[in-house]
Amino acid sequence: MSEKAKFKRNIALVGHSGSGKTILAERLLFDNGLLSRMGRVEDGNTVMDFEAEEIARGGSVSTGLHAFTWKKHEIMLLDTPGNANFFSDTLLCMQAAETVFLVVDAVDGIRVKTEEAMESAAEQQKPTVLFINKMDKERTVFNDIIIVAESLLNIRPVKVQLPLMEGEVCTGFVDLMTLQAYAFGEDGKSVKTDIPADLQDEVEMERMALVEAIAEADDSLLERYLEGDELSGEELAAGLKKAVTDRVFVPVLMGSALTGAAMDYLMDFIVQSTPCPLDNPPRTAMKGDGEVPVSYDESAPFSGFVFKTVVDPFAGLLNICKVVSGTLGKDGAFLNVSKDEKERYSQLYQMAGKQQKPITEAQPGDIVAFAKLKSTGTFDSLCDESLPLVFPQVSPLAPCMGFAAYAAKKGDEDKVFASLARLAEEDKAIRLERNATTSEILVYGVGQVHIETIVEKLRRKFKVEVDLKTPKIPYKETITRKVRVQGRHKKQTGGHGQFGDCWVRFEPLPRGEGFQFGDEIVGGSIPKQYIPAVEKGLVEASAKGVLAGFPCVDFKAIADDGSFHAVDSSEMAFKIAASLAYKKGMEEAKPVLLEPIYNVFVKAPSDYMGDIMGDLNSRRGRVMGMDTEGKTGTINAQVPLAEIQKYAPDLTSMTGGRGTFTSEFSHYEEVPGEIAQKIIDAARQEAAA
Repeated sequence: MSEKAKFKRNIALVGHSGSGKTILAERLLFDNGLLSRMGRVEDGNTVMDFEAEEIARGGSVSTGLHAFTWKKHEIMLLDTPGNANFFSDTLLCMQAAETVFLVVDAVDGIRVKTEEAMESAAEQQKPTVLFINKMDKERTVFNDIIIVAESLLNIRPVKVQLPLMEGEVCTGFVDLMTLQAYAFGEDGKSVKTDIPADLQDEVEMERMALVEAIAEADDSLLERYLEGDELSGEELAAGLKKAVTDRVFVPVLMGSALTGAAMDYLMDFIVQSTPCPLDNPPRTAMKGDGEVPVSYDESAPFSGFVFKTVVDPFAGLLNICKVVSGTLGKDGAFLNVSKDEKERYSQLYQMAGKQQKPITEAQPGDIVAFAKLKSTGTFDSLCDESLPLVFPQVSPLAPCMGFAAYAAKKGDEDKVFASLARLAEEDKAIRLERNATTSEILVYGVGQVHIETIVEKLRRKFKVEVDLKTPKIPYKETITRKVRVQGRHKKQTGGHGQFGDCWVRFEPLPRGEGFQFGDEIVGGSIPKQYIPAVEKGLVEASAKGVLAGFPCVDFKAIADDGSFHAVDSSEMAFKIAASLAYKKGMEEAKPVLLEPIYNVFVKAPSDYMGDIMGDLNSRRGRVMGMDTEGKTGTINAQVPLAEIQKYAPDLTSMTGGRGTFTSEFSHYEEVPGEIAQKIIDAARQEAAA
């Protein structure tokens, strides 16, 4: 076992936006002498929030990483976003931490993203600590937060500190591990003091609850505790770390990042009571078709996974990797198993805010960065060639709001797409596509603010201006009855003329069948060399329907008769004749408008299920089913795309931010008559304009 690895900690600060995660990171760095003065989120001068979009918005849009040293321990902080629009980055970066600190505002209490963070921490089996921040404020609700946490977060919270209150103001705390009281000094340092007499009974009760919880985490301690033996301070400290590592309960700490109150206690807790990388259980990886456990072992071949990528228009890509096994030198090579490509790096880095600090080695559990790898990106698994492994990772949040991105400057369309593609390498919650039907560049994100931030980054990083518009709905047209029509093209212009004549039978097909062509010509009424021209004419003509100019689909065209002229007939003439047959046939075959229908899966607390189903019905949706698991329900519905383009903000408003949804294309259906006519009229007006 590496002695160095035992002195390392990776800590993810997570929680709802505004809980003080960034200032907590700032305070810890400042108290360790890495900063000359404390920054403020409001002033846009913190170490972790350095992107222009973070400074402008006053909050994190991406996870910041920075290490500091406390009592010979190196602690890597991951300051994650708490805003719903950027929470995908939080989920991905939590994978790299050994311990998750849920940061909660002492006045506002537990909010939506704290719930989601705890849910993800449980799914990832991460040891978790509840840190109640901003205890310098009046009207703090320390005990209420713990009560709510137990039911809302489905955890077992156990107090390790007990606040000392004077009226509505917290002036210090009692360390329940040592039964020592501390007052907050002027500089935030903890100063020893006496436990108030009126608090003695509560302290004894909370101390007993803590000791009992620790004993339950270790069979040998529990046996002695039940026999009435008093556990020593060393035994309790070791038991607390085991309880945290094994996720037996969630310890509750408190303090104030702004004033520095109890920060020294927090850092002591991190080094004494949270797991080091080597305390991790083996990580599951795929080797071929089977699963294998991979231990955090420095003597094993190198393996790791990229959980975050940073795009810089000048420096290129920075891939941030969690080392699982083996060691790395300051330069070297490995295999990108996900891409099946060899990669070589010339320098290892450790992230320090917006800076990259060169380092000479990396061991199991370390978080390192590689610059300018050829093809590596987020989710890729990196390994020694002797041990090709793929590490499954957490999925990003599904993008649920999309806009059409139009280049503000003519001729920049390709540049817009290429720049968006580079941002999508950095932010896995971005989805990018070109719609063949509407010829639009579509960019999807988690919410309105997420999309706006993407546009801001495009402008700043790539000097690309875009205009966002609501995407056009890719309507289509089809026919509903069989018809047989003639397409005849005859033109005499002097010399050789043009002559093509074909009879075509049009028949509707089931949804999703597209276009089919049939040839039933007998007797050579149309020479074989002209049959492909008939098909080509029909295919090209079907790109525009007769109702509103949308592509026509799900029909079969059979050429069954015609005539030709030995001199004037040509491929072009038959192509034109086929297009005339198409137009005439579509008009007679009772064309209808089709719209895309999407499968929509809405997840929210069960209390909101009735409102959500009513809302989906009002959007012409059909509820296909509903499942309930615990306090959460999931609705499966089919809804027209036109009705869910702006569903994300409506769902957020309806559920207080607790509802999420994903959608995927299902099929096309006929648009109801009254709605179809409005769409057709609008399309014709646009075409005329």
